Amino acid sequence: MSSPPLILTPPLQRPALRTVAELLKPITWFPPMWAFACGVVASGQSLSAHWGLILLGLVLTGPLVCASSQAVNDWFDRHVDAINEPQRPIPSGRMPGRWGLGIAIAWTLLSLLWATLMGPWGFAACALAIVLSWAYSAPPVRLKANGWWGNAACALSYEGLAWITGTAVMLGGAWPGQPSLLLALLYSVGAHGIMTLNDFKAIEGDQRMGVASLPVQLGAKNAALVACLFMWLPQLAVSALLLAWQLPWHATAVLALSLLQWPLMFRFLQQPVERALSVSAFGVPLFVSGMMVSAWGLRQLQTLGAA
Repeated sequence: MSSPPLILTPPLQRPALRTVAELLKPITWFPPMWAFACGVVASGQSLSAHWGLILLGLVLTGPLVCASSQAVNDWFDRHVDAINEPQRPIPSGRMPGRWGLGIAIAWTLLSLLWATLMGPWGFAACALAIVLSWAYSAPPVRLKANGWWGNAACALSYEGLAWITGTAVMLGGAWPGQPSLLLALLYSVGAHGIMTLNDFKAIEGDQRMGVASLPVQLGAKNAALVACLFMWLPQLAVSALLLAWQLPWHATAVLALSLLQWPLMFRFLQQPVERALSVSAFGVPLFVSGMMVSAWGLRQLQTLGAA
């Protein structure tokens, strides 16, 4: 009896649209979009009168700039991902050839083109975010190779820069006031800790590929402590500032939201690798809720100042 003919599957010539969407990681778009929205609220300007500009900014920060940074990171991390997460589009072969790099470049150019619709400040902020995203992942700079610098670049781009951009474009390009700048900076410091949470799942691959993430540099337990301190202390500082600015209810709300993160952090400190995901899933929403509370506090300050 003859054996059935062997059917060879031709290699992929182009990725499926679903694979492209997976590469751009829509789930990661939320943080910069949220930070941009916080900056918009903190500006004190009319939301309804600027809805078109707000929409342009939300699309720019999430589906464009953040998505392009995800594609850039996946391309230059493909060898590490082959160890840590081989199911991802590029190491799995579902994103064939140099398609990953091509999409990263195309999305970067599209982001810059879109940013021209938002005036000089919007374009400059987009360009800086793009530079940080490529510097984070691509050699020879590759800030990601050191957890201190790499996480700082991501945190500044995702939170502080997005917040400041939201405020500046609402003010017609004017530089945000000191209160807004202070909160944007503090939440960027907090986001450094959030970025560290993502490194616990990649310890093995980072060690083998020479990526000095904080869990690799400090060990899992010490890195967990650093991440918790980076997350919690800025929230405490924000609460103190809001109180000093005569916003006691906003200060209390931010402090309460930070205290609700403690049980998650305590368990995380005991089992860093196993519990990092739970802090991301349940602690980070509390953190970003405090961001919006503080933004509404600044909006109230703007209203009182105009009265």
